[in-house]
Formats: sequence, C-alpha cells, structure tokens
Amino acid sequence: MSLLNSTFLNTSLMRPDFFFITGLAGIPHTKYYYIFLSLIYAVTVLGNTFVMFMIYSDHCLHSPKYIAVFTLAVSDLCGSTALVPQMIDTFLVKSHLISFQACLTSIFYLGFYLGFLAMQSFTLTVLSYDRLVAICLPLRYNEIVTNKSMLVIIVILWIIAALAFLIAVIFLSKLSLCKSNVLNSYFCDHGLIYRLACNDYTPSSVIHWTHPVMILCVPVLFITVSYICIGRALLKIAATSERVKALKTCTSHLILVSVFYFPICFAVLLGSTIHQNARILNMSLASTLPSMMNPIIYSLKTEDFRESIKKFYRRNKRDITKK
Repeated sequence: MSLLNSTFLNTSLMRPDFFFITGLAGIPHTKYYYIFLSLIYAVTVLGNTFVMFMIYSDHCLHSPKYIAVFTLAVSDLCGSTALVPQMIDTFLVKSHLISFQACLTSIFYLGFYLGFLAMQSFTLTVLSYDRLVAICLPLRYNEIVTNKSMLVIIVILWIIAALAFLIAVIFLSKLSLCKSNVLNSYFCDHGLIYRLACNDYTPSSVIHWTHPVMILCVPVLFITVSYICIGRALLKIAATSERVKALKTCTSHLILVSVFYFPICFAVLLGSTIHQNARILNMSLASTLPSMMNPIIYSLKTEDFRESIKKFYRRNKRDITKK
C-alpha cells in the first residue's frame, strides 16, 4: 500500500497519489450487477429519448406541462449518462485504484449528475405546481401557467442546480486530503472526500448538508402542501365522476414522486444504520431506477401522451401502406 501513501503535490495542498474505491467489495458476482446496470442505462436512454422525441414532434404536447416533462426526460437521460458509464468503467474496465486528478474529474462529472438529480426533483415540484393550479384554479390555469412562464421557471431552476454543485466542486478542490485514501463507495463521492481533509472543511460540510435540504426537503414539503390543497379542492367537487377524472390527471405525477423520492429518502435516512454494501447497493439503485421508470410511467399512465403515441403509430402505418 506504499503506492497509496499521501504525498505533497505542492507547498500548500497535500493530496494522495491514488484513491482506492472499494465498491461492492465482498458481494459475489458483482459483474452481473453491473451488467444489470448496463441494461437499466440502455432502457433509460431509449425511454427518455422516445419521450423527448414524442413531445418535440407532436404539437399537441407543446404545453407547459410537457415542457416540464421534456425537462424531466433530459435530466433523467443526462444524469444517468454522467453516472452509470463512469461507474461501470471503474469496475469492469479499470482497477479500483484511481488517481487524485481522475477522482477530481469524476467528482466534476458527479457534480453534473447531482445537478441533474436536483433538476429531476425540481421538475417534479414544478409538475405538482402545474397540477395545483389546474385543479384549484382551473379557470385561471391558462392565464397563470403559460409556456413562457414555465420556460422562465425551468431556466431559473437550471441555474440554481448548476451553481449549487459547481460551488461544491470548487470548495473541494481547495482541501488538503491526508486522513485516508480508501473510499467506501462506487465513485468519488463528495461527502466522503471532504471528510478526508486535514484543513478546515466547514464550507464543504455546510454545502453537503444543504444539498439534501434543497433537493429533498423543500421539494417534498412543497409537493405535500400542494396535494393537501388539491385534496381539499377535490372534496369540494360534488360529482364523484368529476372528482375521479381530476384525480386521474395526478396519477402519473404521484407515481413519479413515489418512484423518485422514496428510494432516495430511504437510502439517506438508513444510510448509516445498514451494512456498507447494502448502503452502496441501495444508493446505486436509487440513483438509476427512477430515470428508467419515468418514461415508462408517462407512456402508460398519461392519456394524452398515449393518444400521441397512437397517432404517431397510425401515421407511420399509413405511410408504410402508401409505399
């Protein structure tokens, strides 16, 4: 292990030559798991690309709601692309040893992933806002939720997500790391790296604990309050059929919220109480499965999207018949 001993890279910062990423050490047949992740990634790419194509090609879907759904598909696709290939490359192609510079680059890519993860959460929050206005203020929906206002909200959220994780990477690059060079994770994790610092890492610590509040707590609180208001509005609808019809418009969003937040919250809350390998496995699944499930859920559970798929199929069938 002498190769892994910490060395001075310059007069002010101390860095290890290499990190050792343990990954799923001790779990048998892990290569099969990474093949499974590869399949998840393939389905994620195909599914989200299909959703983006359908929204782009069908003018009936050029609405505020589907601007948010398009953003969610972009976040799912780009987030998985930033994370899964890097993870598979580390464990199936390369050694578990990774140089400091490569690790810093990996953290930069991870910053992209965390930025896209934040956008997934923010977009689900925006979709709850869309449903809130549609059900609680139906007569003013077209006035309040427009394509322009939705685009402005999405752009602002992209800027917030990008700045938050760019700042995290910048602070991390200023730390001297001398406590250890072993990372109990499947990638160079910001939370694990800053704890190895032998100088003051307070800014990184604050950022690390601020991110879950920004990504999880605030969105979940907003979504919960939104659905409380939606529930109260639905109770005021006299006709049961109209109440059920309004509730159906929320079904796909509620499933997306459950698929996205439950695994991540479970991984965060129980992360320190379960075995290291179980934690890593849980986090890797929580990071990849929602991105695969989202396009499948929207394709199956959203009526206007299903109609768009049927129109696209009939149109292509007619074109083939004419030929």
